[in-house]
Amino acid sequence: MKRTIVAMPGDGIGKVVLPEAIRVLSAAGFEAEYVNGDIGWEFWCSEGNPLPQRTIDLLAEHRIGLFGAITSKPKNKAAEELDPSLRENGYVYYSPIVSMRQHFDLDICIRPCRTFPNNPLNFIRKSADGGFEEPVVDTVVFRQNTQGLYAGVEWTNPPRQVREALDTHPRFAAFRDVPGEDLAVSTRIFTREYCRRIVTAAFEYARQFGYRSVTVCEKPNVIRETSGMMEAEAAAVARDFPDIQLWSTNIDAQMMWLTKNPEDYGVIVAGNMFGDIVSDGFAGLVGGLGFACSANIGRDVAVFEPTHGSAPKYETLAPSIVNPIAMVLSACMMLDHIGEKERADRIRSAITAVIDEGAVRSYDMIKLAGGPDVIARGAATTQQITDAIIAKL
Repeated sequence: MKRTIVAMPGDGIGKVVLPEAIRVLSAAGFEAEYVNGDIGWEFWCSEGNPLPQRTIDLLAEHRIGLFGAITSKPKNKAAEELDPSLRENGYVYYSPIVSMRQHFDLDICIRPCRTFPNNPLNFIRKSADGGFEEPVVDTVVFRQNTQGLYAGVEWTNPPRQVREALDTHPRFAAFRDVPGEDLAVSTRIFTREYCRRIVTAAFEYARQFGYRSVTVCEKPNVIRETSGMMEAEAAAVARDFPDIQLWSTNIDAQMMWLTKNPEDYGVIVAGNMFGDIVSDGFAGLVGGLGFACSANIGRDVAVFEPTHGSAPKYETLAPSIVNPIAMVLSACMMLDHIGEKERADRIRSAITAVIDEGAVRSYDMIKLAGGPDVIARGAATTQQITDAIIAKL
């Protein structure tokens, strides 16, 4: 049965890399109908909603989405760019990908960070004998996607009821006399059920793919209640997985250790903010965001996206210079999810071969600053990288 995939290019280079991923999928023999989903900055500016209801309806119907990238700006800047006819009507900008995750309860985010052989951007370190060594990084971050600091429960000038509730905590005494307009509050909310879900998913993945450890990466010595709940649920779940070690690291220490001994870490699980931070840290060891893919998985709907931003300054370059590999790898995660693992593995093998051969490399892989001159200096275009992957297929 031919599947229907909701294709959401979004903003900036999302409009460039998503069509390239679809080209690779088609070359690998994956037959699907792609329906366009509107999302991103232009719809905020023109409609006051960067995630229109029509796109929500498409995802609810078809349940699988491929997403490119979004431009997201602070509240004041967003208000300035809203169509004048919509201003003063109560529209408030929220990140559409965060809204999508919360609307469809896409609470499990998976972010693999794996070394490709012969990638010139791979992490290396000095060895004890004065030479250099290149550890193999194979870390998969499970990020709780819908709660924590990204839940969106926050205020500037919090209402009276909120201030009164906060005032019941003795540590709020230091802020009791701060004027409301000078006080901003963002909450970090964890629930036991969702801590258990993300930890269980991490352990199940570790068992399925042969990882020997799951590391909870939080900050329980300071953020005692929320991080403490994650750690407690991890300890409870770990009893059902005696073959897998449970480790615990603080996020700050983890960011140091990932550049000392990254090969020691298999599956990492964290709340939303810390998961975002540590996954970008590990992505930097395997080539950067041009190689960083992700899955957002809920009970009914799943959306797959690269973790890079929209980089609008590169959108209109002709020819395009951006690296499409993260988007293609995200499409591979989609294939895994819908039972097309053999096809996904073929694509990943083709990417591996192109990187290992080294004849076709994007500007970031040859360590150039992005700009229109990089093609003349030896960088491949976006389309040439896709062509090379397809040729290997």
